[in-house]
Amino acid sequence: MTKNFAEKSVKKSFLGMVALMSATSILCNSCNQKNDKKESEKMIRKDHPVAKIVPKIDDENISSNPDKRVIYLTFDDGPNRGTENLLKILHKRNVCATAFLVGKHAYGSQKQHEDLQLLRNDKLVELANHSFTHAHNKYTDFYKDPIGVIHDFDTAKDSLKLYDKIARTPGRNIWRLNNITVTDLKSSTEAANNLKKAGYKVIGWDLEWKPTTKMALKGDHEAMLKKIDSIFFNDLEKTSRHLVFLTHDQYLTDADSVNELDLFIEKLQKSNRFVFRKISEYPGINEILN
Repeated sequence: MTKNFAEKSVKKSFLGMVALMSATSILCNSCNQKNDKKESEKMIRKDHPVAKIVPKIDDENISSNPDKRVIYLTFDDGPNRGTENLLKILHKRNVCATAFLVGKHAYGSQKQHEDLQLLRNDKLVELANHSFTHAHNKYTDFYKDPIGVIHDFDTAKDSLKLYDKIARTPGRNIWRLNNITVTDLKSSTEAANNLKKAGYKVIGWDLEWKPTTKMALKGDHEAMLKKIDSIFFNDLEKTSRHLVFLTHDQYLTDADSVNELDLFIEKLQKSNRFVFRKISEYPGINEILN
């Protein structure tokens, strides 16, 4: 059927309105992204953060509330590029975290040494052992020498004064606690078992925010929030209602990554379903290893 002039006119008007709305939406989103970027850039340029007192957690309220979940924010490979930005995010949100340190990074440059002191003096941050050499990034060879692995962690322990012996293995998601034994690659089993025998409490992770090829955070905070919900809903965490989250200091050097991590933590806080703890408060981690 041939449409009359009035119908065509109405259709053209409607399409024109849709085009105008789409253009307006794109412009608004662009403005919002620019505003978010400006905010994160401001965060990067701030002076050194001042250490705060960690907010107290009501353990009784958590255990009696079936809707509460505990998240352990952990950051590997510091002190590194991005360490200072990490501290700024933690202080903006007043949230605690654990930094798994690489021994040689503490002596890599004057800036890294200064960042180590910032981490060490910060009440929101707990320090833990991520080896001395990070296996020189040659993980297969590293774990073929279980005695060398122990020596590497002992060197980091002594040089960084990390005497509580909480550790994370480089390049491997390994757990060794009394009630959790996980080895992602079997070739690392002997080295992992030897670490436990040496008294190291080895902590892996439940969720990692991975990088792009440009070493920035991959994806956005909304995707990570969905992964958090999925892990808890499907009971995929190693300990029920406790999730260990991992990312790396060096992924926090650009404004977008800083902003995404900040939004991630902010939305977790605003949901009122999660609390944050340092890794030394993970269930069973302070038990004597058997």
